[in-house]
Amino acid sequence: MAQQLVPDTSVVIDGRISAKVNSGELLGRRIVIPEAVVAELEAQANHGRDTGIKGLEELKRLSGLAKAGKIELEYVGVRPNLDQIKLAGGGEIDAMIRDVALELNASFLTSDQVQFKVAEAMGLNVEYMRPQREPLKSLTIEKYFTDSTLSIHLKEGAVPMAKRGKVGDFNLVRIDEKKLGDKELRDMSREIFERAKLDPEGYIEIEKMGAAVIQIGSMRIAIAKPPFSDGLEITAVRPIARVDLESYRYNEELKARLKEGQRGILIAGPPGSGKSTFAAGVAEYLLKCNYVVKTLESPRDLPVPPEITQYGPLEGSMEASADILLLVRPDYTIYDEIRKTRDFRVFADMRLAGVGMIGVIHANKPIDALQRLIGRVDLGIIPQVVDTVVFIEKGEVSKVYDIEFTVKVPSGMVEADLARPVIVVKNFETGIVETEMYTYGEEIVVMPVTREAKKPSWRLASREIEKEISHHVHGPFEVEMLTDSSATVRVPQSEAARLIGKSGHRIGQIEKTLGVHLDVHAREEVLDVMPRVEKTAKHIIVWAENQAGMAVEVLLGGEPLFTATVGRKGDIKIAKSSEMAKLILNRLKHGEEIGIKKARLD
Repeated sequence: MAQQLVPDTSVVIDGRISAKVNSGELLGRRIVIPEAVVAELEAQANHGRDTGIKGLEELKRLSGLAKAGKIELEYVGVRPNLDQIKLAGGGEIDAMIRDVALELNASFLTSDQVQFKVAEAMGLNVEYMRPQREPLKSLTIEKYFTDSTLSIHLKEGAVPMAKRGKVGDFNLVRIDEKKLGDKELRDMSREIFERAKLDPEGYIEIEKMGAAVIQIGSMRIAIAKPPFSDGLEITAVRPIARVDLESYRYNEELKARLKEGQRGILIAGPPGSGKSTFAAGVAEYLLKCNYVVKTLESPRDLPVPPEITQYGPLEGSMEASADILLLVRPDYTIYDEIRKTRDFRVFADMRLAGVGMIGVIHANKPIDALQRLIGRVDLGIIPQVVDTVVFIEKGEVSKVYDIEFTVKVPSGMVEADLARPVIVVKNFETGIVETEMYTYGEEIVVMPVTREAKKPSWRLASREIEKEISHHVHGPFEVEMLTDSSATVRVPQSEAARLIGKSGHRIGQIEKTLGVHLDVHAREEVLDVMPRVEKTAKHIIVWAENQAGMAVEVLLGGEPLFTATVGRKGDIKIAKSSEMAKLILNRLKHGEEIGIKKARLD
């Protein structure tokens, strides 16, 4: 009897047994296939995995070699039950295969390192077959790409299509008149999977029943098949442009903003607008500035230098990846693409932990990017999570927004008691407020702020009002025309009562003289622009000398932070272990200043 040889599943999938028979190395041998191998391959094939299909095709080749008299072929052993198949990942099937080799006292063949070590420890006559690596050849799908091709779209029963052009101006075009067949696409699919295993720059990002995403170099390939899709489809995408930050509008201003401290930036734009290209340019610039930069991507396809590590979901979870990143402590993390609620929460958690975050997000308008945060992040902390929105359109930076937090009466309202926390969205170039976000009752309002061009008559009216008010107010004041017949006057708090007069008599007389309705707003006076800040072992102490017992509002970078009562010694203590203290220390480190003003007690 010919010497018996038992291969495991890994060797069958590899296709090396039939190759060794054809080369004469295993000619005349008795090949014994455990039923457990057949069951495992069948289960993989039923789940749409190419490994199962490849293994079954190898068994078919071995059957042909047996009929030709080149080998003896036999199937032995017990077929595993459903529970054993489910435990395949824990080694249950491997154990059944080894048992066949032990029972027959046969040689055992594997290309699985763990299987080899276990079999060797058990005393089996085991051989480890290292997969041969042939020179990598171009993929068939690559023939469809040109220098101007962004993506290839192939589907059985349809003609091949491609998106070609330049960033922001792509067109879907036919690249062949011949419809693709099922076999042609299956061959391409198998070739792609094999390449992903052999290529050091290739890996299978996602593999599920009916779908897979594979990354090979800079090319991302999505494969869909029934039951997920109505037919076999292959889509391949690769970047066609690599642009540094110097090429973009506002590049100097954005570079200064990135360098001054960890920021929260959203890069927004419609699909195909060049968001990822811009994000890659930002990543390279930050690396040149000696920042530690990482990425969070699924799939990982940003074209960044090797010094920037690209992280994917850890065990399917971006939250788990973020936990590791927080231990690594990068200066900046590029999060490409933010779509689901958990993505927004991961982005916000890392930003609040002090990591500079740059997120890539789909949006048709700049404000849409911010609106997607509503309901996912508390409205009040949005400016702490995102302070800048960069909108990309047709490969260019078309608009940049500054996001700020303030307490004011929302635009369009006139009653002073309607003042509330408002998120102000300013045009980066002009400094003009374009949108305000605030709560009204239980609703969150996103209100565009429309500002009419100032009429010549308003300038004249404003001058008359200033002339009249100057007779009654000694300190500095501001006049802003709201309509042809109304205006807002902002005066120091100490001057407001004098201007209004007893029971509003004086302001009434002024309105009658001018023929204009005036809303008087008292500007709160800053008590201590730069109070002394002391750090102890357990506390951060903000000293507000001569203000003991007074209710004050603490400002950070000009923004209201919290309200407190000054202690008897003139101190405000914040526990160092609190999130508030961490926020203050981080922002002080980057040059922001603490201020104090009287708290409103209405």
